[in-house]
This record gives sequence, C-alpha cells and structure tokens, in this order.
Amino acid sequence: MAAGVRPLRGLSALCRVLLFLSQFCILSGGESTEIPPYVMKCPSNGLCSRLPADCIDCTTNFSCTYGKPVTFDCAVKPSVTCVDQDFKSQKNFIINMTCRFCWQLPETDYECSNSTSCMTVACPRQRYTANCTVRDHVHCLGNRTFPKMLYCNWTGGYKWSTALALSITLGGFGADRFYLGQWREGLGKLFSFGGLGIWTLIDVLLIGVGYVGPADGSLYI
Repeated sequence: MAAGVRPLRGLSALCRVLLFLSQFCILSGGESTEIPPYVMKCPSNGLCSRLPADCIDCTTNFSCTYGKPVTFDCAVKPSVTCVDQDFKSQKNFIINMTCRFCWQLPETDYECSNSTSCMTVACPRQRYTANCTVRDHVHCLGNRTFPKMLYCNWTGGYKWSTALALSITLGGFGADRFYLGQWREGLGKLFSFGGLGIWTLIDVLLIGVGYVGPADGSLYI
C-alpha cells in the first residue's frame, strides 16, 4: 500500500512544479495571446487604404500646404490584416488625403457631443463646448478628438405646428403655454381669459415667428 502511495505523491509534486513554472513564465513576460482592442474596429482582409485611422500608423508631414493633396506612408498595426487592389496581403502602403488638421474638417466628417443644459432660444444665441471625434474613415493631422464651440442645437420633442395650432384654437385658455411647459404663463392666460384676447393674439404672433419656444430652452422639431 505504501509503495502505491509514493508514485502518486511524486506525480502530485511534479504537477505543482509545472504549474509554478508556467505561472512564472507568464509573469516574467511570456508572449500574450490577448487581442489588442483596436482590432475590433479593423475589418479583416479589407483594402489597406480604407482601414480606419486607429488601425494604421502613418508618418505625417505637418509642413504640408493647407488644403493641398498630400501622400503619407502608412503601415498596419500588429494583428491587423489587409490587402491591396489586387487582393494581395500587404503591410506598408500610402494614403492620399488633404492637408488639414482634424479641427479644420467640415462638420460632416466628425461627431460632437450634445448639450441639453443650454438655451437654444436666446439672444444672442448661446454656445457650449463640445467634444468632437473624427469619423473612423476620415484621415487628418493632429488629435482626432478636439473641443469645439458650437451653438446650442437640441430639441425636447416639441412641435412648432402643434404649439401654433393650440395657440390659435385654445390659446385663450393657455393651452399653448401649458404645452410648451410654461405653467405660470398658462395659468395667467387661463384666469384672465387670454388677457381679454390681447394676450392670445400676441402669443399667436410670437409662436408663429418662433420667438416663444419650449420652456426647457430646446428647439422645435
């Protein structure tokens, strides 16, 4: 019985040694099979020139002439595969773009955060600081994320046509002001019968030209 237990103990000790060595190899810088996060944005075996900017590294020339065509030498990042026009695998290629910084791109080439805490109906129009990010397929110089001052431009879902219709038909009871979220003005019109009609007529004109808007400061739909 004792002779059978000894081999089992020896095998158990050997397993512990092998486990320790494997953990030591990993901690000491062994090769990792973890996939880089940018690979999720990179289509496999697509054209190299169409890859998103996060998938490639380019040697940029900041001394190029603004607005002029420019060519940059690029290489795909590790774990990214792409092909040329002949569907042959390649690592190094060139891209053609226009010489300009990312913050100089047209508005259609980047996306910005929106703000619902500023007044869109104000004089002068209010601005807010937005964080903008260039779209994946667009290439440009400098940081791809940048701040930009934009006019307040958001909506709370209020329709101008509905507000105007309520002002014409039920404005004497303050329905238009209630719809726009202006409860105090709505109560004032309700108990004064629309300011004896004068307030009602004025509101029809003000809502018609867009001067009176939603109480939350948003734009009409």
